[in-house]
Formats: sequence, C-alpha cells, structure tokens
Amino acid sequence: MDQTPPSSDRPAAQQTGSSRERGLDRVIALLAHLHRVGRPVRVGDLARALSAPRSTVYSLVKSLTDASLLETVGPNGEVFFGKSMYFYGMDYLRAHDLFERARAEVDRLARETGETTQFCVLHEGKYTVAHMSSGQRPFRVSSEVGVGIPLPWTASGRLLLADFPDAEIRAMIAPGDLHPPRSAAMTIEEFLAAVAAARQEGSCITSGLIDPYTHCIAAPIRDQAGRVTATLCFVVLVNTPPERIASLRDMLVASGQSLSLAPVAKRE
Repeated sequence: MDQTPPSSDRPAAQQTGSSRERGLDRVIALLAHLHRVGRPVRVGDLARALSAPRSTVYSLVKSLTDASLLETVGPNGEVFFGKSMYFYGMDYLRAHDLFERARAEVDRLARETGETTQFCVLHEGKYTVAHMSSGQRPFRVSSEVGVGIPLPWTASGRLLLADFPDAEIRAMIAPGDLHPPRSAAMTIEEFLAAVAAARQEGSCITSGLIDPYTHCIAAPIRDQAGRVTATLCFVVLVNTPPERIASLRDMLVASGQSLSLAPVAKRE
C-alpha cells in the first residue's frame, strides 16, 4: 500500500525541494530547446514546447534574462542566449586546453589543404562538431557545429566509440541510428565490426553515409589514459583521388597525435 502522503501533507522543506528540482529541470529543458532550434523563440512557443504553464516560463525567462543568460532579440519578444553564455563558453575554453589547441589546428589544416576540417566530440550520446573551418571546395557540409548526429552515420563516430565495450555501444545506439539517410541500413553487428576496424586501424574513412557526394576521413585524439576523447575530420568530395585521401588521412593522424595527451602505441 502506498504510504506516501499527499503533497499538501508533505513537509514544507520536501515540497520546496521538489519544486526547485522541477524548476531546474525546466531551465535545462528551456536551454536545450533553444540550442536545438538554433534561433530566437517567443515565450509562448517556449511554453508549448516545454508543456509548461506560460506564467512559469515567463518567470523563468525573466530570471534568466536578468542574469544575461538570455536576451530579448526579436521584434515580437523572442528570446535567445545572452552575453553570459558567451563568457561562460570562454571560461570553458580556457579551462580545457584541448579545445583551444584543436580549434587552432582545425583552422591550420583547412587553410593548408583547402578541405573542410572539423573537431568532433561525443556529446550526449551523439557525434557533435565542436569547431569547423570551411575549405575552398564549393559543396554543402552535412553537419553543423553543436548539432548532434547519430554515431553510426560518421567516421568519427566509429572512433569515438573505439574504447567502449560492445554492451555499452549496443545500449547507446537506437534502432533508427542504424539507418543513415544516404546509405543502406546496417545491423548493430556490422556497426560493432566497423568500430573494431577503426580501433585497429587508428583512423576511419566512410563514404556517402549522410551526403552521397562526400567522403569523411577521421583520426583520433587521445586523453592521458590513451582513450579516444575527440577526433579530427576532413570532409572531401567523393571524386577525390585515393592517393590524396591517403595523404589527408596521414596528415590527420599526425595532427591527432600532436593534440593527444598520451603517446599512441604503434600498430604491429
């Protein structure tokens, strides 16, 4: 029998704590929604997206705006991320040396090769571009900075999972993740084999998984323990000669090793 007292009979401290937790959850959901849509949103639309009372969302928006975490940026009262977000992001970069060094390396590689270059990480179970520098090739890049993409759709995704046990990978990959938009569906066993191959090779090349006109070339960046913590990636045209692809791969591997915090064992 449920012995939990009704909310009106619960201690005031318990009700207050629960209310604060709900408020924090809504703040996180609000910020996540703004990040997901990537544009200013009216408060009424935020309330509908969060399935929350309009008065509650107005109150949250006011508190976040007062803290400069949000700003009113549109003619109809739309809100988006504020200046404090920028400063917090700069604090993150200062505290994480890899991100700052990787950004510089991506810009250098794009400048010297003319190819679109990316620095990629695993974020909330998705492949996510943390920094990108466009090359000189006139083609559309299929992934944007900060947008999560299913790991099986990318070369980097295979490397980012290289140190995960198969059981964890199975739990992380949803059935829909195994259906790239521009390629045939794969089984989880096929994807696990691709992860193992990338682990063994120390790099990965995929073709046409998201965009039928591009290859993706990726190399790992490792942490102090030697685990893959991020990747560098080139996105190149599908008609790029094989010798050029091999040269770009070797360049990425060298750059990844230079950014890594632990030496990489040579493959036998």
